[in-house]
Amino acid sequence: MIKKRTDSFFPETKDIPRQFALENPIMLKEYLIGGTLRTWEGLFREVFSPVCTRTASVLTPQIIGGYPLLTEVESMEALNASRRAFDNGKGRWPAMPAEERIKCFEVFLSGMKDKREDIAKILMWEIGKPYGDSLKEFDRTIVYIRDTIKVLKKQERAVFKLSCEQGIVGRMKKVPLGVALCMGPFNYPLYETFTAIAPALLTGNTVIFKPPRFGALLFGPLLRVFRDAFPEGVVNIVFGDGQQIIPPLMSSGMVDLFAFVGTSSVASSLKRLHPKQHRLRSVLGLEAKNPAIILPDADLDVAIKESVMGAFAFNGQRCAALKIFFVHRSIAEVFVKRFTEEASRLICGMPWEKNVFITPLVEPDKTSYLSGLIKDALKYDARIVNNGGGTAEGTFFHPTILYPVNPQMRIYHEEQFGPVVPIVSYDDIEEPLRYTVESNYGQQASIFGRDPDLMAHCINVLIHQVSRVNINCKCQRTPDIFPFTGRKDSAEGVLSVTDALNAFTTPAFVATRETEKDKKALLDISERCR
Repeated sequence: MIKKRTDSFFPETKDIPRQFALENPIMLKEYLIGGTLRTWEGLFREVFSPVCTRTASVLTPQIIGGYPLLTEVESMEALNASRRAFDNGKGRWPAMPAEERIKCFEVFLSGMKDKREDIAKILMWEIGKPYGDSLKEFDRTIVYIRDTIKVLKKQERAVFKLSCEQGIVGRMKKVPLGVALCMGPFNYPLYETFTAIAPALLTGNTVIFKPPRFGALLFGPLLRVFRDAFPEGVVNIVFGDGQQIIPPLMSSGMVDLFAFVGTSSVASSLKRLHPKQHRLRSVLGLEAKNPAIILPDADLDVAIKESVMGAFAFNGQRCAALKIFFVHRSIAEVFVKRFTEEASRLICGMPWEKNVFITPLVEPDKTSYLSGLIKDALKYDARIVNNGGGTAEGTFFHPTILYPVNPQMRIYHEEQFGPVVPIVSYDDIEEPLRYTVESNYGQQASIFGRDPDLMAHCINVLIHQVSRVNINCKCQRTPDIFPFTGRKDSAEGVLSVTDALNAFTTPAFVATRETEKDKKALLDISERCR
């Protein structure tokens, strides 16, 4: 499973291809508040790449840059700038016709596209994402924004239609809510961030954006693009320690929207700080422990390919990854053997290498955490069934397949968010279904099989536990036109290019009596209210 090297998994500095080498550390010294790029003269947080280099037998973490550690003062200045720009809906941005806001976004997209290679390269170094996947994340972000604009245009055309019921005629319009605090995750720091920022801004809200701890440097090339594309105060970007700069924002009670991707514990603790929680609209993407259920009649050619991709893509560091497998006992040994063989073909290496699939992990303590999960599983009679599984070097963790797994083990319950795959054998289909029912998580599930009656039975249970059931394919978010959400502790609110526009707005209805005189007055007034 491992791409062999002479002495170490990691390269010497001279082995790094020139086109991917960072000539100098990326020091972000600016942040954006109120339409002005300010220079920071305080403390900075050093950013270490998950890609280490070696000299002889010594591994050295690479410092690739740093970003400002802003304080509560700058955080509140960003909030005040956002409040002024929104001005209770009377500000220039929320009062601007949608087509004018779209024009601003077109200016932004034009500037953003020029940064494609720069951002992908930083993304590769900062979080260890393969360069090809980094380019795909950039392109997918552009597509998401453009698709959101298309849907918004369609919705705006419907605004001019009048509704008539029971002698009342009216016109409905979706209006922004106010200030949106947006916080994206490290695994898709560009794409996931813009799935919140784009609909929030396009619908007229103002935004405070805090980049994730891992995935902050890549926003450096976009600071001036944001400044030049949007009116002052509409977009405010603050860097720093989330525990220092986010609580004051929430405690102020002046944040109207909270868009966050991360853990449910952090989301809950931040929401509790808001003094007017019933006024806070939350859109949250949280943990998941998506199961794959392999039925006895599954087409193993399909199931194996989809399962390996679903479990190991970007090291398993995806909320939509397949995180636990339930395989019918009659085919369990065959499934494990073929799954292991397919996984062994994955290329492990540095993120710039061609067709690389498994790369170093960015979270500092992740390898220790995964090792702990494996040690615990072995204590309860699980086996590591693949060569090299369970070992680590520096920030790299060798992909690991555990079988048989049972409920005594932590890996059975905890979201591993890494390249460790637990496989459980079952005799009765009610076993994996009961697992899903009792789980704290409810994002997605995958079923592999052919028996329509058995699959229908599974689906009838699962649709009340998870928000998407995938038949003979892996769990995934795409296509973005479909709703993306979860139940239980996995999500709050719904995201898609349509649902997100609704999530960041509220409907407002202007009504009058259904008489010709009043209808004409309503139309005249509505035209002036655009």
